[in-house]
Amino acid sequence: MADTHSPAQRYLSTRGGSYGLSFEDVVLKGLATDGGLFIPESIPYLPSDWFTAWSKLTFQQLAYEILSLYISPAEIPPADLRNLVERSYSTFRHPEVTPTVPLSKHQSPSEPQKYLLELFHGPTFAFKDVALQFVGNLFEYFLQRKNEGKAGAERHHLTVVGATSGDTGSAAIYGLRGKKDVSVFILHPHKRVSAIQEAQMTTVLDRNVHNVAVEGTFDDCQDTVKSLFSDPEFNKLHNLGAVNSINWARILAQITYYFYSYFSLARKLNLTSPDPSVLVPIYVVPTGNFGDILAGYYAKRMGLPIRSLWIATNANDILYRFFDSGVYEKQTTAAANIKDGVKADASGVKETLSPAMDILVSSNFERLLWYLALEAESDGTPAGAGDTVAKWMSEFKSTGRLAPQAPVREAFRKTFSSRRVGDDEILATIKSTYEKYDYILDPHTAVGVSVMNAIIPPKEEVAGGEVWITLSTAHPAKFSGAVDLALEGVNGYSFEEKVRPREFVGLEERERRCRVVGVVDAEVVKGVIEEELRGERE
Repeated sequence: MADTHSPAQRYLSTRGGSYGLSFEDVVLKGLATDGGLFIPESIPYLPSDWFTAWSKLTFQQLAYEILSLYISPAEIPPADLRNLVERSYSTFRHPEVTPTVPLSKHQSPSEPQKYLLELFHGPTFAFKDVALQFVGNLFEYFLQRKNEGKAGAERHHLTVVGATSGDTGSAAIYGLRGKKDVSVFILHPHKRVSAIQEAQMTTVLDRNVHNVAVEGTFDDCQDTVKSLFSDPEFNKLHNLGAVNSINWARILAQITYYFYSYFSLARKLNLTSPDPSVLVPIYVVPTGNFGDILAGYYAKRMGLPIRSLWIATNANDILYRFFDSGVYEKQTTAAANIKDGVKADASGVKETLSPAMDILVSSNFERLLWYLALEAESDGTPAGAGDTVAKWMSEFKSTGRLAPQAPVREAFRKTFSSRRVGDDEILATIKSTYEKYDYILDPHTAVGVSVMNAIIPPKEEVAGGEVWITLSTAHPAKFSGAVDLALEGVNGYSFEEKVRPREFVGLEERERRCRVVGVVDAEVVKGVIEEELRGERE
């Protein structure tokens, strides 16, 4: 196969304020100076021989080929990129990294084909590892290059700041712990992550790792992080870097597993070329911040024959409501308290059994809005799309609401559908899946499986080649409360025997380090960061 490296892929901001940036620029900056998110100037098309050349590759080999379409060899030479990929996925417990498994071990070809794409085989047992093991190594690679021959104050130091609803934090910490010239600060909502998630983050005692618990919601944490990035003086002084899915490298790394799952099924079917009459996947993605499903959108735009992408939301349903009504709107507290009978906090965020999805605003949706604006509402140029998105996001910031014109909504519905799932459905799906298939879901994956079960038509109405793949985003042991609640008293169920991995034994009893911030205030968090950095360097 010919070298697929992109000769000159450059990046721009969704709000039009930055153009022509390199891959290294966007990885280290994270967020554009105009507040926008970075996207590639063009989405690469697959090479003509993509199926025959890629169908038998390992996950690592496939990741290299896909990354090569977005990263110029002038920035990362091929040998270095291969090494980065191999190092990043050597930490995974499964030889396939992200295996695709049938939900039923004995699926009949005549029945609707249901699969799980298991993304939890990395060091923190969550899908975020797929991206953040790679991102951590990227940071280290770029910093080593910048600091070659430098000493002391001359060295470039990166201060990584991120917000987490649970899994991003631990994955970022495990990807960056102990790395030279990097300090990592993770903000999480105090007592709003699972016990295992909190333990995974706060028991990492490396000097460069700093946990900050905020008395508030994930959205409060995320807004604080965005405030830090929008402060030019603080940003310049500390060289801020992002690990949240606002960092383009996060999205890029996740594209691979859509391709790999497709090829896994193609190999089972002995396909020698793409054939939608035999294999056309429909992906169901448990979605909070819209990053995971956005990677699927890029895969589809590149040419992967995906029929549709389903947004599976919990009661925090801003994306479902956009699909349903065409209005992208923060949930008001009053409405949130009434709907579904679930109590919301003062901000309107509902506490659910799938806490990683308890998010009011889906940050990565802005990236999709840029493409929708380019297609349907702007003058059809990147600059026009940037202007449109900047106007939309300004409107959203001031009113908490935006309502694009009908062509934008129609463009969205060409690829995406959505369904909302409540806590009762989550528990029922965990229970029924265990009883029927002897498979234990975490509550986020249960959101996806609940949607998959609801949308699959009767077998006589299934179109040829259709298979349903739900992204399995976390190991059930990370959410023992929900799993126990669903399966307590069910014949044969034991958390210790059926769920808990040996890596979690004793984790919650280990020594911890975490700062608790009693108010949601960017200035207070700045002070904490500066104090911790001084302590780290002493």
